[in-house]
Amino acid sequence: MFESREFLLLARLDAAALEAWTEAGWLAPRQAGPEHTFSELDLARVCLIRDLREGMGVNDEGIAIVLDLLDQVHGLRQALRRMSSALQVLPAPLRQKILTRLQDSREEVARRMGGEPLSGVG
Repeated sequence: MFESREFLLLARLDAAALEAWTEAGWLAPRQAGPEHTFSELDLARVCLIRDLREGMGVNDEGIAIVLDLLDQVHGLRQALRRMSSALQVLPAPLRQKILTRLQDSREEVARRMGGEPLSGVG
């Protein structure tokens, strides 16, 4: 965790940009008394935001969309990890039945879309 002053130096940001990006919801500092603290994740987001703005010319609305989608992907990955953990404690026959059903569903979706099944399930 970084205090605001240290975070500004590490992130190579000015205070106005930090305030604007925090108000926009792009960064999520924790309140520690009167001072905000920032995480490694916030630092990584600053790098991403800078790359999007300066390297790719993405505007503020686009950055908000990218960050929202990234947060959704992160949330889905957490949900999949929880589901995987829950599957691991089930009896093997039930676990296999669920995995087979998932595989069948994936193949059905691929047939409907006229393509190959996506990898990663089953």
